[in-house]
Amino acid sequence: MSPFLALLAFLQAAHVPTQQVRIPEPNGTILKAALVRPPGPVHGAAIVALHGCGGPFPTRDGPWAVALAEAGHVVLLPDSFGSRGLGSQCALAHRAAPATSVRRGDAIAAAEWLEAQPGTPSGGVVLMGWSNGGNTTLWTADASRGLPSRLFRRFVAFYPGCKTASADAAYRPAAKLLILVGANDDWTPAPPCRTFAARFPDAITLIVYPDAWHDFDAPGRAVRLRAGLATPPSGTGEAHTGTNQAARGDAMRRVPAFIDAR
Repeated sequence: MSPFLALLAFLQAAHVPTQQVRIPEPNGTILKAALVRPPGPVHGAAIVALHGCGGPFPTRDGPWAVALAEAGHVVLLPDSFGSRGLGSQCALAHRAAPATSVRRGDAIAAAEWLEAQPGTPSGGVVLMGWSNGGNTTLWTADASRGLPSRLFRRFVAFYPGCKTASADAAYRPAAKLLILVGANDDWTPAPPCRTFAARFPDAITLIVYPDAWHDFDAPGRAVRLRAGLATPPSGTGEAHTGTNQAARGDAMRRVPAFIDAR
């Protein structure tokens, strides 16, 4: 079963209203996505949620979508890789769907599609993403690159790689941005995010969780060392991933509060 179909199966098993949708892009790509609606009334901003370098991660992305839907949010989870016949990109230094271009286009197309759907609350869409999806969130949030007016109201990035954005002198956040990262993360380390957030104290909120690694919010996963990765800064191809329950619990409270803040 593909990661996208596994995500759909997870959401359907959770008994939240879920359907597969197809989003046409100007370049001819048809973007597959899972659309999750609240079981009750809709309230609060609609959300586009972007997977990491491995593609949809059902046991992390799914619980977030369920929790946000149960809180009243419409959530759209596009599959940038499966829609193009691609598998995991985690081992590739030069990826077929870069965060700075292809995935940024997917994020904008998904948000425009979601904003146009009946029942989507007005006032803009929230964009959130994990790891490579967090990178995409950072690059989508850059107002200096041009964005459709008032399309996005807030941004949430879980453990993105902040180094390149931090070094970009032209970067300007288009809206409030929340970054969440583990202090121990050796795949996308926290220090560049500290530097980045310090440039924009009025726009960026950075949360660094003690004793937390990459994927700290994926439930029930023991910390382990992954190998064969392209981007860890150590150059070894290795990085740790796994749950930190305290960090996960805080994020599950903090992100909805940030999304719903006026």
